[in-house]
Amino acid sequence: MGHLTVADLMTPSVISVQRGTTFKEIARLLSESDVTAVPVVDDRGRPVGVVSEADLLRNRSAGGAQDAGALMSHPAVTAEPGWNVVHAARVMEEQRVKRLPVIDYEGCLVGVLSRSDLVQVFLRRDRAIQEEILEEVVTRTLRLSPSSLNVEVSEGLVTLSGTVQSHDTVAVLLRLCQSVDGVVDVVDRLSHGAPSEDVRSGLAPVTAGEEEEASAHASQEKRS
Repeated sequence: MGHLTVADLMTPSVISVQRGTTFKEIARLLSESDVTAVPVVDDRGRPVGVVSEADLLRNRSAGGAQDAGALMSHPAVTAEPGWNVVHAARVMEEQRVKRLPVIDYEGCLVGVLSRSDLVQVFLRRDRAIQEEILEEVVTRTLRLSPSSLNVEVSEGLVTLSGTVQSHDTVAVLLRLCQSVDGVVDVVDRLSHGAPSEDVRSGLAPVTAGEEEEASAHASQEKRS
């Protein structure tokens, strides 16, 4: 079971600027390319910052900066192609950025990942989500019988029903299903068995009547 990676979702054709690119040229590029930000790269193509529409508007109000080097937010928060989408989303959230320039092993710009790219994960087909849960989570990872569970997926909402061995198994199953790409939420309608100590030790369960009878017999033997 594996998540989609940054390489799967990023935009590979990247428009970038250099430190000396002027305010007007950046504004024109944003408008013509229908993007909200561009990476700023050095002479070797390595990201050093990002200029966004917000940076331009902020500067227009305050006045002063005339080129990308002065306008950009820096340092650039970057991603690597092999990152999974969960890690990329976490970095965006922690760093409070809306996009990540993607760099190769030499640190050169190879793409851009935006929040809108991550949203594509949730457009995954329900059937694909169901198949991954049954094959990867239920069968391969937890080694459960698919016939013991019912997995329904509608608009990314997963509903689990059936019986599993223990409460611990339920918790693990829910967590793994929640981590599958495209899952919006998981509804738990599972039940679980909890064998008694006698069953776990290989003995037949003792009924209340049998326990009372055995206690009375033991008392009678003591008196005699």
